Amino acid sequence: MSELAAPSAHWRDYLEMCKPRVVALMLLCSFVGMCLATPGMISVDLLINATVGIALVAGSAAVVNHLADAEIDARMSRTSQRPVATGRVSLKQGLVFAATTGISGFLLLYLTVNPLTAWLNFASWVGYGLIYTLYLKRATPQNIVIGGLFGAAPPLFGWTAVTNNVDAEGVLLVLIIFAWTPPHFWALALERKEEYASVNIPMLPVTHGDAFTRLHILLYTIILVLVTILPYLIQMTGWFYLAGALALGGGFLYWAIVLIRNQNPRAPMETFRYSIVYLMALFGFLLADHYLTLAEIL
Repeated sequence: MSELAAPSAHWRDYLEMCKPRVVALMLLCSFVGMCLATPGMISVDLLINATVGIALVAGSAAVVNHLADAEIDARMSRTSQRPVATGRVSLKQGLVFAATTGISGFLLLYLTVNPLTAWLNFASWVGYGLIYTLYLKRATPQNIVIGGLFGAAPPLFGWTAVTNNVDAEGVLLVLIIFAWTPPHFWALALERKEEYASVNIPMLPVTHGDAFTRLHILLYTIILVLVTILPYLIQMTGWFYLAGALALGGGFLYWAIVLIRNQNPRAPMETFRYSIVYLMALFGFLLADHYLTLAEIL
């Protein structure tokens, strides 16, 4: 196809490359991290600057992912209509967009929030955009486990935006998402196993089979439930959060057991969808518990 006949990029294409739904979930987690880091209210300026900066850097990393995976995306039904895969956005356009959003986000965080938060975001950008996308994803079935650390950092970004320190409580929030990521993504990988195999991506179901993957989803879900109890045990949260975490964890364990039994062909996608609701609700309980505790103190 000639360049003149190529489809032209629309603003929606650039937005899609930023993976807005993924970034929105990240921003929820960073917002909760900000709130939990202070006994009072967050200043509006800090909230806006930190949120926009984190969103820009995360969006930039997502664009790099689109650019690096364009050939793979074009061969998978789930991703075949992505802007770079279809040619609506060229490599040059994507690189300029990634650089513009990434640098803008870094500078906004560095100048208006604090350098620590800016550098942590940059480290996450390198981890996801380069190390995971260009190497880990294609190198090992543990790609999600290792690479999950880079995607688990948003609540720590929110924490450091307020405190300018890396504290144990902020790291614990990261640990929750780190434990959540494997069962979340492996459920999708079960559903898309053939597509990953066709493009030589060594996802766990491809390299070790469905039964092995289902077992590891259950094991990581148990780890996740145990990790989510830790905020209560260190008195970071109260009973309200604990009740919510246990109820949500029970739901996740239910779906993990359904996967193990392997009698419901829709279980992988149902588990994947539940995992998203789970994380949103869990951080909602963290937030609600924080302000309930403050109200009791006051």
